[in-house]
Amino acid sequence: MWNQEDLARATPSDLSDLAQASIRGLAESEDPAAFGYLLELTRLVGESLGLAARTLAHESSWSQVANIAGTSRQAAWERWSSS
Repeated sequence: MWNQEDLARATPSDLSDLAQASIRGLAESEDPAAFGYLLELTRLVGESLGLAARTLAHESSWSQVANIAGTSRQAAWERWSSS
């Protein structure tokens, strides 16, 4: 089990692996509550994408965001520039 210190030291790759395993576990669960948790995670991921895009754009550029997202700079800005 991961504790707060482990999470604070984890790399983005570690966190991604943990998130993917957790999402798969929820998707395969027979507990009806798991579906609700997946819906909540969907909302959270959408909000987090916007925050991450704005953070990256501030530290780098909207071109960098667009490059990672596989879209144009204009499309990235239109999608994620406002909160």
